[in-house]
Amino acid sequence: MFEKVKSILVDELNVNADGITPEAELVGDLGVNSLELADLVLMCEEKFDIEIDEDAIREFITVGDIVRYLESKVK
Repeated sequence: MFEKVKSILVDELNVNADGITPEAELVGDLGVNSLELADLVLMCEEKFDIEIDEDAIREFITVGDIVRYLESKVK
C-alpha cells in the first residue's frame, strides 16, 4: 500500500520520491498544500474504490497515516 500511495504522490503531485517515507509529514516535509491533499484523497478514493471519511482526512499528517487508513478500508 505504501508503494501505491508513493506512486500517486510522485506521479500525480510531483513530490520528490527521495523524501517519501512512512514518517514523512505531508505538509511539513513534502510540501503538499491543502488543494493537493484534496486531490490525493480523491485519487485514493478512485484508485481503491472507497470513500474516505472527512474526519479521517484531518488526521492525515504523515504518509503512514494515509497508508494505515487505506489498509483498514481496502480489502
